[in-house]
Amino acid sequence: ITAKAAVIFVTLQYNVTIPATEEQSAETISLYHYGIKDLATVFFYMLVAIIIHAIIQEYVLDKINRKMHFSKTKHSKFNESGQLSAFYLFSCVWGTSILVSENYISDPTSLWRDYPHTLIPFQMKFFYILQLAYWFHAFPELYFQKTKKEDIFRQIVYIGLYLFHIAGAYLLNLTHLGLVLLVLHYFVEFLFHISRLFYFSDERYQKGFSLWAVLFVLGRLLTLILSVLTFGFGLARAEDQQLNFSTGNFNILAVRISVLASICMAQAYMMWKFINFQLRRWREHSSSQPQSVKKKFVTAKGKTSRKERENGINGTVTSNGADSPRSRKDK
Repeated sequence: ITAKAAVIFVTLQYNVTIPATEEQSAETISLYHYGIKDLATVFFYMLVAIIIHAIIQEYVLDKINRKMHFSKTKHSKFNESGQLSAFYLFSCVWGTSILVSENYISDPTSLWRDYPHTLIPFQMKFFYILQLAYWFHAFPELYFQKTKKEDIFRQIVYIGLYLFHIAGAYLLNLTHLGLVLLVLHYFVEFLFHISRLFYFSDERYQKGFSLWAVLFVLGRLLTLILSVLTFGFGLARAEDQQLNFSTGNFNILAVRISVLASICMAQAYMMWKFINFQLRRWREHSSSQPQSVKKKFVTAKGKTSRKERENGINGTVTSNGADSPRSRKDK
């Protein structure tokens, strides 16, 4: 009885069958576009993401936490990095396979050529559905993970930025550019969280943060370059630049400027957070160095004074004539 309703939640909707051409070996091709029923699919896979999150937490992260005996602060950060590193790795591998199979890497003009990209293959639509489902599942996880009140606002902003940009790329038919930028961003974030996991296991492992810092800056620059090329040169030179909701064409000047401004503001915000993070680390490192040098100086001074006192005591005992050769000779 519920099979027809369950199909809406489990399977992807709005498929279009395209007949084969002479160049294609397959008989037909199934492509997809978006619609209101995608909300049901996102909701179902949001529940799946909550279950997978609980499995990783119970059978992987909690066991490591019991062995390492982390403090409360490190415990929450370790759980956050463990969950995100698994998700980023999965998304990077899957997104890269889509980029290779669709030849988006070998042909950068595919980011804006034949816009609007209203019809997309199964893997790309499923990728976007799972991305939205994962970041929507992060809201109830704030309650399940018992997030501190002072960290809730930061987490909401963090999740909201992901949902805003992923949903924007999906609804504005900018799925090609969105996929490339997501894979690039996820790779840099994966490196950061895997470096933090190694750092929590042993604080001597800090080389990963140096590599992440370099790639973070390069990732921001590459994101801006690809965005400017797509909106400033590719879509700006397209023939059809009229707003048309029926065909999914949003290639007008106002939309291009708004999307490009949103991407630039997000990159500037991340760079501002990055610079503050690096400055804080540099201040902590510079403030801890003089203290360690001062401790070594005090310790060395204390050892010298004790040695001098011992020499003074020995000299006093000798001068008193208790055991000196001269005193024995006089006696």
